[in-house]
Amino acid sequence: MISEAILGKVYKERKDWSFKYDFGSLLIIGGSKLYHGAPALAGLAALRSGVDLVTIAAPERAADLIAGVSPDLITYPLNGDYLSQKHIRQLIKLSEKKTAVLIGNGLGKEKETISAVIKFLRKNKLPVVIDADALTAVSKNEKVIKKNNILTPHFHEFYLLSGKEAAADLKRVVKLEAKRLHATILLKAHIDTISNGVKVEQNKTGSIFMTKGGTGDTIAGICASLLAQGNSSFTAACAAAYINGKAGELAAKEKQQGLLATDIIGKIPEVFSC
Repeated sequence: MISEAILGKVYKERKDWSFKYDFGSLLIIGGSKLYHGAPALAGLAALRSGVDLVTIAAPERAADLIAGVSPDLITYPLNGDYLSQKHIRQLIKLSEKKTAVLIGNGLGKEKETISAVIKFLRKNKLPVVIDADALTAVSKNEKVIKKNNILTPHFHEFYLLSGKEAAADLKRVVKLEAKRLHATILLKAHIDTISNGVKVEQNKTGSIFMTKGGTGDTIAGICASLLAQGNSSFTAACAAAYINGKAGELAAKEKQQGLLATDIIGKIPEVFSC
């Protein structure tokens, strides 16, 4: 089982002469006319997990709303209500100075959006976390998945990817699927299971009160943050599961049924001092 020792693997002592960009710059591609909370939650979780800068590229309405959530988030508005292929050139240009990408949170499942996700992933060379609606996209075109990708499905999304029920023998099933896809999988559940097709780890941190919408976005944001800071896909995924779960435990002690995803974000810094 993953323990707090994982923190020492992903966070090194910072030098006195450290500067902005030394600890990564993350691009989040998410949001739509209907959804803006998911990429905002992911972005704030990423910042609390140590990445220096987060830029969220989102359709105009979502970008405007996200900008009002926090001044810590940089927003890049995309023309229109949904992500589409007309945005690909902008996104590739925007990713040039980034160190990792998170894609999927709040994007929606419009046909044009699905096609845009596939086209972006085909062109993208950066390490990327594929979450939420982007998992639906790649389940229709697995060839765009690369070795430096982390897929973060819950059980239903895992079924879409693999056609397999993962409720039993989690370690074996997740390892086989990660090996088949040549990528890292973080299966989110009561016990998180992480594999890159060679190694398998499990994480038990978490709380029964983490059923609220947005807790999957926070783990994706943490994962992408650690990836942007230069960690390997497998190590980043293991650490993200631990941090998100531990922050959830701390928040649940105070909030119980009232726990929100924003409460988890607020507790991330306490995980480092536990």
